[in-house]
Amino acid sequence: MFGPGREYNFTRPNEKGEYEIAEGISSAVFRTVLDYYKTGIINCPDGISIPDLRDTCDYLCINFDFNTIKCQDLSALLHELSNDGAHKQFDSYLEELILPIMVDSARKGERECHIVVLTDEDTVDWDEDHPPPMGEEYSQILYSSKLYRFFKYIENRDVAKAVLKERGLKNIRIGIEGYPTCKEKVKRRPGGRSEVIYNYVQRPFIQMSWEKEEGKSRHVDFQCVRSKSLTNLVTVGDDVSEDHEVIMHHPPQVDELDRLNAPFSQMVVNDLPD
Repeated sequence: MFGPGREYNFTRPNEKGEYEIAEGISSAVFRTVLDYYKTGIINCPDGISIPDLRDTCDYLCINFDFNTIKCQDLSALLHELSNDGAHKQFDSYLEELILPIMVDSARKGERECHIVVLTDEDTVDWDEDHPPPMGEEYSQILYSSKLYRFFKYIENRDVAKAVLKERGLKNIRIGIEGYPTCKEKVKRRPGGRSEVIYNYVQRPFIQMSWEKEEGKSRHVDFQCVRSKSLTNLVTVGDDVSEDHEVIMHHPPQVDELDRLNAPFSQMVVNDLPD
């Protein structure tokens, strides 16, 4: 807590050189933690919040594990231990399985990534002439039964989202969605049109972006064009030669959303109705 090597060295002395600790920690929780310095074990009595005890142990740099914490509420204790394990496990999955797919998307100029997690036994067989509805073809597929089992629990998905936020990613969505794997049957519609019915399976997905703002183009394209009123401009100035080309700057081209959101005074004259 007090050493210079402590990350985010959050314990600092006051103007008297004294260290004030346990700020924000209730007296009941702090009294419970004091047992650790006598026996090396924290016996958590009924009525003490396990999450609060966990935060206190983190603050005081006490290992929170089954060798240290003894309590009657095993469900709450195991929940906190599961969160620890899920955090470490997803760190490994992120580096080993997910990050390579994100890097591949970034090299293609993408700004976000949508990954569908399939099991090792799943197969994807789409009809080339009749693919599934638009959208699925832009998803990246990750075959991993272990990551599929990890995302089955909503608590693990919450932990994974927290980890991705810690790593600086934006617009994170993690959930379960239907994904088409293979066609079940082909229906014939009036006029000879065919409709393919696909088999959908419920599988986890991850969607995230590494940009601050999504869907907003910052591109401004300047173009130069010849003026249509070249004759009138030449006649105004005597010092302008007859074969001189007058180049006018065209207003920058912007996205339609930027055009609609701009103040009325900034609208291009050509955009105004007749």
